[in-house]
Parts: sequence; C-alpha cells; structure tokens
Amino acid sequence: MKNIAAASLGSSGRLSADENEDEELSKLAIASFQAREEEIERKKMEVKEKVESQLSRAEEETRRLAHVWEELEVMTDPMRKEVGAVRKRIDIVNRDLKSLGLACQKKEKEYKEVLESFNEKNKEKAQLTTTLLELVKESEKMRMEKLEKLNKIIASIR
Repeated sequence: MKNIAAASLGSSGRLSADENEDEELSKLAIASFQAREEEIERKKMEVKEKVESQLSRAEEETRRLAHVWEELEVMTDPMRKEVGAVRKRIDIVNRDLKSLGLACQKKEKEYKEVLESFNEKNKEKAQLTTTLLELVKESEKMRMEKLEKLNKIIASIR
C-alpha cells in the first residue's frame, strides 16, 4: 500500500484526492471487517457461555435426578439390600447342602458296603471258630483215645 502511495505522490509529495478516498475506503473496509470479526467473536463467546451454562444446569439436573432415583428405590423396598444379602446366603447354603447331601449319600453307600463286608467277615470268623473248636475237640478226643490205649498197654505190661 505504501508503494502505491509512494508511486502516486505528486511533485509536491502529496497524494491525490482519488487516492486519499481509496485509502480511506480501504481503511473503512478494514475497520468494518475487523468490527464484524469482533462482533462474530463476541457472539461466539456469548453462545459458548450459554452452552456451558446449559451444560452445567443439565449436569446439576442429572445429579438431582440420580438422587431422586435413589430415594425412590429406597422407598420401594427399604429392606431390599438386606433381603438380597439373605437370599444370596440362602443360595450359598443350598449349594452347600446339595454337595453335603451327595457326600452323605456317598458315605452312607460306602458305610453299607463296609458294614456288609464286616458282617460277612464276622460270619466267616464265626464259621472258622466253630470249625476250629470242632477240630480241637476231635484232636483232644483222638489224643485221649491214644492216651487210653497207651494206658492200657502200660497197664498190661505191669
């Protein structure tokens, strides 16, 4: 712009009237543009502030609604947490009871099998004891008979 102004300087060093008008129009156009830019920036800031304000209000309302929701849930069933905890414990105990019941049935089955085996061995022992007693009686009888024979032999020798 200075080059244009310097090229159009007359012999007296002054700008011509047309050039002055052009320069003033340029300055006015620039000033107008800057004013519009400032106005746009100001409006942009106003909109930004309004949006931030509405976001803050929305966040506050969200917190209030969450609090109201919690209060409604408490009013619905004030013992809900305790009931839930007891139900969980009942479920856990039921699972434990099932596993213990199965273990008990298994142990009862094992007990019956072992008892049956024990009774069989007891019967076998009784039979063997009876057999042993019979063998011992027979052995004593045979020994007595031999002793009597020997006594007769000794008595006949005398």
